[in-house]
Amino acid sequence: MLSFWQKLLIKSELRQRLIVTTVLLLVTRILVHIPLSAVTQTSLQNFFSNPQNQAFGLLNIFSGGSLAQFSIVLMSVGPYITATIIIQLLGTVIPSLDALSKEGDYGQQKVNQYMRYLTAPLAVIQAYAMFLLLKNQGIIASWTTPQLVSMLATATAGTMLMLWIGEIISENGIGNGVSLIITFGILASIPTTVIQKYTLIFTGGSIDFQQLYSTLAFVLAAIILIVIIVAMNDAIRKIPVIYARRSTGLTTQDSQSTYLPIKVTTAGVIPIIFAISVLMVPQLLGRFLENVKTHWLAVSATWLANTFSSQTNALVYGISYFILTIFFTYFYTAIILNPTQIAENLQKQSGFIPGIRPGQETAKYIGSVVSRITFIGSIFLGLVAILPVIVPLWTGDQSLVLGGTGILIVVAVIIETMMQIDAQLVMSSYDKY
Repeated sequence: MLSFWQKLLIKSELRQRLIVTTVLLLVTRILVHIPLSAVTQTSLQNFFSNPQNQAFGLLNIFSGGSLAQFSIVLMSVGPYITATIIIQLLGTVIPSLDALSKEGDYGQQKVNQYMRYLTAPLAVIQAYAMFLLLKNQGIIASWTTPQLVSMLATATAGTMLMLWIGEIISENGIGNGVSLIITFGILASIPTTVIQKYTLIFTGGSIDFQQLYSTLAFVLAAIILIVIIVAMNDAIRKIPVIYARRSTGLTTQDSQSTYLPIKVTTAGVIPIIFAISVLMVPQLLGRFLENVKTHWLAVSATWLANTFSSQTNALVYGISYFILTIFFTYFYTAIILNPTQIAENLQKQSGFIPGIRPGQETAKYIGSVVSRITFIGSIFLGLVAILPVIVPLWTGDQSLVLGGTGILIVVAVIIETMMQIDAQLVMSSYDKY
């Protein structure tokens, strides 16, 4: 490990990229602590830390804690993530958009441009919805029209600024900038949590053994989860592929044997985001309408919000979350993995799977393999998603919620970033020759 960091610091280009990444990530943390307007911080913190508002707590995770701080970048890169998902879904129903995404670098740049265009209006909509929700909860005071316009403009500009910083990191730094901003925000909450637990354990000069045991159980569960996530992230199903012998001009290429890798968690964390987005709808509607003057509507809104709350109805919430995650895992995997297209590409390259006829039979075989592998991945993602519901029941401590989604994001981004660093080290070694 020491040798790895020595190599990284010795290479001037990599060292410069590392400095750019570090500085810009620190800038994002400074922006998080610049308040948008005067709010009651205690009420704001209590709202997002309340287990009953767990869905909003997850939004706070994706914003890097900026929502709980009500900062100028309170939406962070959340609208961009939403725009990315929407564009990917539109690609499945708009053939021209799907064809554009496959036109190499030019097509990908155009698609990314559409995502940026969509990010700005989504930032306005999401920021206004959050302002209205916090106003209904009594956290934000009433505003005038100029004040609302100013807050919306600032929040939108903050999102675009965070997106711009993320793109600079992707181009001139190390790793995916947007992913690193989210990851850095998740990790930034760890020191505060450690200090809080230390204070609770060592209170008044004595040791609270109940708090100590629950914390140790939490740490043990987190370590086990990290090991499992790393293993599942790297787990693949290898489908053997043979490329037939080909003659090109005066040269002849012998047949080659390789494999087609199918990841167990092909969809990544996207299904969890989809599932939590659907579960947020009844909670958002409930929170918006529970203070209306119409009695029956207020009662119905309260019932709706409580029914899909992890705190008041953990069973319904957990089952719904689990089923939705499985459904969206299959749904998103079907979007990004097309067995028919894979079979056609293999046939064009003179490749075939031993014992399987090229064409339709190959597509059916790949489809069956993907379906079985996706089942395993969907169960895994479903269990990761409902960990915030399971772990408090196991530890008996509501203050420690093991966010499986957050850990999944952090582990995946760290692994991807380390692979990119390793690839650049290898490339710099080849440049010597």
